[in-house]
Amino acid sequence: MPGTVDGFPSVPHVNGGTSGLRTPAPTTAPARGERTQLNKLYDLFMLALSMLDGRPAEEILQLAMDEVPRYGDCRPEGCYLNRNGRFQLEATPSPETLGACVPREMPGAVEQFGALAGEDGPVSFREGGWGWAAGLRCAGGLLGYLVVSAPEPPPDDTRFLLYALTQPTAAALYNADFRRRDREYARQLFQAVEEREAANERLTALVTELERQRVVHDVLGRVGAGDEGEVGIARAVHELTGLAVCIEDRFGNVLARAGPGPAEPDGKPDPLLREQVLQDAMRALAPVRHQGRLIGLARHHGEVLGSIELIDPAASAGAAEAFVLEYACTTLTLELAHRRDLAEVELRLSRWLVDDLLTGADEGGAYARADAIGHDLRGPHYVVVVQWDGTTADDRFMNAVGRAAQGLGLRSLLARRSETAVLVVQGEPSDTGLYDAVTAELGSTHGAVGIGSPCGTMSDIPHSFDRAVRALNVRRQSQPRHGTTTYQELGLYRILAQGSDSEDVDVFLREWLGPLLDYDDEHGTDLVLSLTQYFDHGGNYDETARALAVHRSTLRYRLRRIREVGGRRLDDVDSRFNLQVATRIWKVSGPSSRTGQ
Repeated sequence: MPGTVDGFPSVPHVNGGTSGLRTPAPTTAPARGERTQLNKLYDLFMLALSMLDGRPAEEILQLAMDEVPRYGDCRPEGCYLNRNGRFQLEATPSPETLGACVPREMPGAVEQFGALAGEDGPVSFREGGWGWAAGLRCAGGLLGYLVVSAPEPPPDDTRFLLYALTQPTAAALYNADFRRRDREYARQLFQAVEEREAANERLTALVTELERQRVVHDVLGRVGAGDEGEVGIARAVHELTGLAVCIEDRFGNVLARAGPGPAEPDGKPDPLLREQVLQDAMRALAPVRHQGRLIGLARHHGEVLGSIELIDPAASAGAAEAFVLEYACTTLTLELAHRRDLAEVELRLSRWLVDDLLTGADEGGAYARADAIGHDLRGPHYVVVVQWDGTTADDRFMNAVGRAAQGLGLRSLLARRSETAVLVVQGEPSDTGLYDAVTAELGSTHGAVGIGSPCGTMSDIPHSFDRAVRALNVRRQSQPRHGTTTYQELGLYRILAQGSDSEDVDVFLREWLGPLLDYDDEHGTDLVLSLTQYFDHGGNYDETARALAVHRSTLRYRLRRIREVGGRRLDDVDSRFNLQVATRIWKVSGPSSRTGQ
């Protein structure tokens, strides 16, 4: 026998529960009330069809609650759905459904539902009255409760209709949840497909990028391995980027170019501007743009060795070109650093060899050491010494002298002695070429170059060095004191320079020029200089006057005063010779003799 609920026979559920609604007994002919019940069941059937047409859960619950007032005095109070074992209020009746009624408050709803243990049953409201929780069940179990209220317990037919309402509502909710999960699955599947396609695109792009980078590595790697230098690097960068390329040292001197580009301005860039660009690139740690160029630095241990510049006035270079530029800068760094290391080693070996040559080295060992650094000591050589005012023989000065000699095509060994640069040069150097080249490197004309005598053998090198120093000293004491002097040019000065501090020379000078020197000091005149120029120009009045920038009559007056003050006749052969030698001594000795000291 079935059980009872509130004194009524209960209707068994599919899952074994009870609804608390009894089934009306069948009759042979439907009465008017039964026809009304059938109409309501028909309406309920149509409502079920409407619920199952794909509506979302919110609309299904609202339709169910809108249907409740059709069943006598019953009214909906809300739908509670089971969310992970806890019942939550998911829908409340609309104002149209409640009308002027105020929603009833259901205290302790969670606890009341828990007391039902999954079955249908009565619930209580703070305002009192009859309340019932009708379970929304489906094949998946209890989905929730439809809570209804009435002033009094409704009749059995009303309860049956409420029970009948919960069945399609639960089925529709189950279907809606299934469709929701199906849509979510489809969304996730579509998202997974999109993510897979995006991942494939990224993978394809990565493979393309890696392949491009491999090409960059291969091309620049071959350049480095092939010892093609800056020219090969510039050509490779142009091939990889399609842009014109310029490689410069840190001072802005062009080392190599590749590709068509705009005409370059003559001369070096402004040093301050160049340094500012290099500092900006150092801070950025990446290629920087400047005046239509993308500039990357070749740096070694924090020092800039040079730069590679892409000529890009349209700013079309992107990440790919920047990668080529950065890798090329690494290749250039290796090239320049290796070359610098070799140069430093060669310079040290050269300095040690020159030091030994100046002091008398073993001939066999010196030849072997010279061969090792690529210099042929066999054949004629000259020793050249270089000194500059206010400049110590530091690395900057030595490098400037080395670059100047290299620029002239001189094959030489370079070393320092005190504050002087010493070169052992193969072949005869140009008289003024080295002085002019060092002047250009240092930006100063205040220096002197002395060239020694030719060296037929290695044993002549120390003597050539002494004579080069003698020539340098003569130049430093001459007027002008800046320029180049060779040992062959010294003539009488070879003897005078060797003993320029001896007492005999001073006595001789005072004997022949003393009165003139004293007169010049007392009256501020230039009689000794005028006499010196007169002898230097072979006694030619016109040439001497032009050299002194005076009129011929002024020169005649000065020569007459020279004869009067000095007491010497210029037409006497012996007097003329001694006066000429004295003026040469004065010219070499300089200001100390002019003061009579």
